[in-house]
Amino acid sequence: MAQRTSADGASALTATHCPYCALQCGMSLAVSDVPAPGRPSAPPPAVTVTPRDFPTNRGGLCQKGWTAARVLTAPGRLMEPLLRLARGAPPRPVTWDAALDHVAGRLRQIRADHGPDAVAVLGGGGLTNEKTYALGKFARVALGTSQIDYNGRFCMSSAAAAGIRAFGLDRGLPFPVTDLDGADAVLLVGANVAETMPPFTRHLRRAVDNGGLVVVDPRRTATAEQAALHLQPTPGTDLALALGMLHAAVADGHLDHAYLAERTAGFDEVWRIAARWWPERVERVTGVAAADQRAAVRILARADSAYVLTARGAEQHASGVDTASAWINLALALGLPGRRGSGFGCLTGQGNGQGGREHGQKADQLPGYRRIDDPAARAHVAEVWGVDPAELPGPGRSAYELLDALGAPDGPRALLVFGTNVAVSAPRAGHVVQRLAALDLLVVADVVLSETAELADVVLPVTQWAEEEGTLTNLEGRVLLRRRALDPPTGVRTDLDVLHGLAVRLGQPAARFPTDAETVFEELRRASAGGPADYSGVTWERLRAGEQLHWPVPAPDHPGTPRLFLDRFAHPDGRARLAAVDHRGPAEPPDDDYPLHATTGRVLQHYQSGAQTRRVPELVAAVPESFVEVHPDTAARAGLADGELTRVVSRRGSAVARVRYVPSMRQDTVFLPFHFAADRRANLVTNPALDPVSRMPEFKVCAVRLEPVRAEHPSRTPASHPHPNFAGHPHPDLAGHPHPSPAGHPHPSQDGGTR
Repeated sequence: MAQRTSADGASALTATHCPYCALQCGMSLAVSDVPAPGRPSAPPPAVTVTPRDFPTNRGGLCQKGWTAARVLTAPGRLMEPLLRLARGAPPRPVTWDAALDHVAGRLRQIRADHGPDAVAVLGGGGLTNEKTYALGKFARVALGTSQIDYNGRFCMSSAAAAGIRAFGLDRGLPFPVTDLDGADAVLLVGANVAETMPPFTRHLRRAVDNGGLVVVDPRRTATAEQAALHLQPTPGTDLALALGMLHAAVADGHLDHAYLAERTAGFDEVWRIAARWWPERVERVTGVAAADQRAAVRILARADSAYVLTARGAEQHASGVDTASAWINLALALGLPGRRGSGFGCLTGQGNGQGGREHGQKADQLPGYRRIDDPAARAHVAEVWGVDPAELPGPGRSAYELLDALGAPDGPRALLVFGTNVAVSAPRAGHVVQRLAALDLLVVADVVLSETAELADVVLPVTQWAEEEGTLTNLEGRVLLRRRALDPPTGVRTDLDVLHGLAVRLGQPAARFPTDAETVFEELRRASAGGPADYSGVTWERLRAGEQLHWPVPAPDHPGTPRLFLDRFAHPDGRARLAAVDHRGPAEPPDDDYPLHATTGRVLQHYQSGAQTRRVPELVAAVPESFVEVHPDTAARAGLADGELTRVVSRRGSAVARVRYVPSMRQDTVFLPFHFAADRRANLVTNPALDPVSRMPEFKVCAVRLEPVRAEHPSRTPASHPHPNFAGHPHPDLAGHPHPSPAGHPHPSQDGGTR
């Protein structure tokens, strides 16, 4: 329901959650200057953010969270549908009926001419559970297409596949994040939480104080600066490092033999490979000293409470599933997963990255984390949907494979995009834009005219996070209710409204695609019942009452499952599986023409493709343009000075960035943030080599060279930059030093503080 307002236009606080990362920090929104009935609707209401004492953030917010409300009233908000009648022609505003009639008519014609798989759908990891569920149902029932996937394929798919292989079930953190508060030791692999989810650092303070934080990262990040031990491997060698540390665990007597015997299977096969990777050999491959490998294992093994956590740095590789499995192997060898006070987990990135992969928008899945090729799963979901199981399509292409096939003779001719900006976020982005241009129809539903929406034939303006209700599932499997705080602008519709309008025009019964989020969730409960991700016992009433429900919740009186695997893992025999994996290295190693490793990632002030954060003045002022972190000696060899523009060139394209001298960088490695557009897109250079299991692209390493850009770009900024602190905003300190909030938010005590 809409936010209630008082007679003077003020409103009460609305308890909700941040629109950004999967930590889903608790916050409250206060809406003022709300027009009273009968009064003009302009100017837009003023929305103020206040942090809440929620378990994941405990009253802390990062700079993105503090400024989240600015996106609600940012310039460029889409207010009416746009239609482009011919390629090259400018889009023009049209009515909703005209836009939906046009889209439905074109979809019918394309399906008639080329078959149902000529239409594709691409979703996002920031969509609510209700939207995710409805999108998968719409694709498979209203369109009859197998061609649906989502941008979480670029984020969590390798970790998910490794988790299912090892434990029989994928939930990013199989324990509450607050369990980390008691950890004596934490190994973070490829995770820069001080920038990507700053309030998370509060849960690491005991490990920091005890000298038990170990960070694996090619860069000396803000997180690594707080670690007792920083392991700085060559990009693409994380799997070799995990093998070396497992070897050290065996050789130095740290194996938990009783745990391996009682709760796991497959160690002997794993050891046959790890036996060949003694730490001194691993040092030659990774650059990480053998003594440091042994020290890291010793810190974990001697701790009363220890955790191994991986993130994108370990997983966004062409061998990402095997790399994640190798770190799981180490954790199992030390006896950590499934024990109170210890464990293994993966840090989910996008706001609904967990729920987004559970309810049917992934190419191979149906709601409840069921496999689409499982006859029993198909029968169950088809009954809920009121269709014949034989009518449901099978698995489709993964996200990059889908994008690569657009416009090809056997590929999709039309694409509907909800909640993702692939023109910036996809690997080999220049090629992806060419494939988008080859379509007969591109439809984008978004809040603003993103770089992908700018290419569309039809743009549909949809609601934002604070203008709608729905559930999300955070990184620990906790189901959350995001509440509506204010009414959307006139002319804007929800994604559920859009799907309903298209489905009805395509001949579906109106009741099959409801527009009310709670009604959709009630159906999701039935569809997920009995599946690995069972939400059947979750109700909005329970969430409104403040119950903390971690799935699975198989019955209305079930308390939820905050800690998985305490008694058994999800395989039929209850044992975890160690996977026999070996190091292969990156798909594209450096050579004489491209002598450097390039790796990509996030900075504190921006999020994903930047479609939201690049519209917030405080965040843009802090980090206004793309940069490339380079060791001064590496820059000198390329003839580059600090603050100059350079062109980062790979076999796929080039990106322009400002040189930033960073003495702690490896001399063979450069780093680019991926939040920027046009010729500053880091993904113009990244490699779409795919993991054979997860089909995740190798975002984290490709071969590049640096070239000077002699003509100075007009957006030049001063060469002096207080690295690693951007624009005077210190990084959050894991030991508890305060994090200043943006101008206008006098809350110095708050630390750690897309669509």
